[in-house]
Amino acid sequence: MKLTIKIWKGEKYYIARVPELGVTTQGKTVLEAKKNLQEAVRVHLESMVDYMIKKGGVRIEKGHIVHV
Repeated sequence: MKLTIKIWKGEKYYIARVPELGVTTQGKTVLEAKKNLQEAVRVHLESMVDYMIKKGGVRIEKGHIVHV
């Protein structure tokens, strides 16, 4: 999966965003913004998988997501 990363200077901090996921974060430096974005995307994707397992009839088998 390829995702777009956009980083720009806000008034006080650098803003980092992945538009395809709607994930946005910030940091005092570009490097900090990238690091924070990586963590935010990880948490977002983990939350999506958890939701799919609990509500969407999905399970994980041998490292693969399987629709039940």
